Amino acid sequence: MTTHDTALLRRLNTRAILHALRRGGPQTLSGLARAAGLSRQTAEVALADLTARGLAREVAPAEGGTGRPARRFAFRAEAGHVVGLDVGPRRILAMLADLNGDVIGEHRLDTDEHLPAAERLTLAEQAATACVEAAGPARGDVWAATAGTSGVVDRSGRVSVSTLIPGWTGLDLAGQVGRWFGCPGFAANDANLAAVAEHWRGSARHVDDVVYVLTGYRSGHGLLLDGRLRTGRTGSAGELGRLPLTGWEDASAVLAGTGRDADELFQAARAGEAQALALVDRLARGLARGASVLVVAVDPELVVVGGVLARGGGVLLERMRAHLADMCLNPPEIAPSTFGEESIAYGAVRMALDHVDQELMDPYEGTASRRRTR
Repeated sequence: MTTHDTALLRRLNTRAILHALRRGGPQTLSGLARAAGLSRQTAEVALADLTARGLAREVAPAEGGTGRPARRFAFRAEAGHVVGLDVGPRRILAMLADLNGDVIGEHRLDTDEHLPAAERLTLAEQAATACVEAAGPARGDVWAATAGTSGVVDRSGRVSVSTLIPGWTGLDLAGQVGRWFGCPGFAANDANLAAVAEHWRGSARHVDDVVYVLTGYRSGHGLLLDGRLRTGRTGSAGELGRLPLTGWEDASAVLAGTGRDADELFQAARAGEAQALALVDRLARGLARGASVLVVAVDPELVVVGGVLARGGGVLLERMRAHLADMCLNPPEIAPSTFGEESIAYGAVRMALDHVDQELMDPYEGTASRRRTR
């Protein structure tokens, strides 16, 4: 074999052991070799590579049994971290997660919807860095960061259209976020990231064709087909706000007109108040009209409702189901969001992890890539 072939084989072996470590939890060397389909000697070399790069560690042997206990090894999820951000008109939420996607820190800030772009970016950076510093790891341990925001975000992470955040149109949000930590940065539409979160660990984790409906001040749709996020040619897939006759309304404006917040409205509806029930039905009909456009087009398995109106639970979803049944030949099931208003930040964490996972599958290239971005 040539030197190149030998190096490639070594990478593939290391990748196989890393897969086995991440899937199976703490395992013996023999168990890892079997799971990866490698000889024990080859597995040992690959494990040494991963240990040297901080991605694997030895753990305490299993209790019980006789004789000398076998050594066990585990994936080091704490070897690196990712940051997920929800940068919205009225709120910023930052999350820090380890390489398993477990959130270990959060930081929230309320913002003014009229805040200039530069000041909003400063607050977002403060929230992200405060989240990281409070959790302990150095800023250099952030391997990827993603921000979710309203508007159309193209594949490069640039905001091409934003009507809700002043000065946001044209912003290279992905580049900004990456520079804060000297790591690869990404950005995406908020509803799209919320859909990713629900498919990852939420209400849509058992299905692959999903329409996500983001309600409230920021209204929009996210679409997953075959388990993959579909954003379209320019990133504007699911942007239904300009379509006539969708019945889409700004829930915040509707609620403001009643003098009630969402919780008060739904509480009154559950108590049987006629006026509250009529308003819930009006909101549900509008949501169903918007969702029906995508439901008719792609015939999904599930519609997930998130954002402010997801707090309505059954009282809202029952009316939405009824309206959707009138509009669609084969209406799908409708479920509330698992993560509520945190879905966007969770989805941002997942998108950052997707990049890290690709790098981890080739630890040599991944380490070099992270080094080049700093």
